[in-house]
Amino acid sequence: MSKQEFLSRLKKELSGLPEDDIAERLDFYAEMIDERMDDGLSEEEAIADIGPIEKIVSETIAEIPLSRLIKEKMKPSRRLRTWEIVLLVLGFPVWFPLLLSAAAVLFSLFIVFWALVLSLWAVQVSFAVSSAGAVIVGIILLCQGNSQKALLTIAAGLILGGLSIPLFFGCKAATKCAWSLTKKTMLGIKSLFIGKEASK
Repeated sequence: MSKQEFLSRLKKELSGLPEDDIAERLDFYAEMIDERMDDGLSEEEAIADIGPIEKIVSETIAEIPLSRLIKEKMKPSRRLRTWEIVLLVLGFPVWFPLLLSAAAVLFSLFIVFWALVLSLWAVQVSFAVSSAGAVIVGIILLCQGNSQKALLTIAAGLILGGLSIPLFFGCKAATKCAWSLTKKTMLGIKSLFIGKEASK
């Protein structure tokens, strides 16, 4: 693939983003290709060294704030006609509460999902702390000569400690999954705005 083909394909894949972001990315990658060619790589090697276009596009979308994409989407491409303004104003009592409700539901789902992850971490920490506490209390009881209660308390502490270890790895996996899902959701929401913009 030549430099020109790479840049034109990148421009096509980035269509729908704000124009200044597209221009900035195209200039950045054109410069990067030139630098690599100055270092002795061929045009094809320089482009291959940059990586796949799909990765560049997803990284670019991830970097642009959602508020900026919404603002760009809300810019009218032409002046609104009188009847369109009247319809927007008259429909406001219908479309605005629906839009607000949809945003509230999505935000609530996001909060609930992360609350579950935080709850798992709280359980894991309580197991670990309880384990350490039970072992300490068991040692104190052993020093006081109450060996039967001491052994039971230490055993309970060791069981809690044993349970906290796999729970830690489960919490870690749940956090990673939640973070990945959050990133994918944000990219999906951004892509909706970009897709609509591109289809104009």
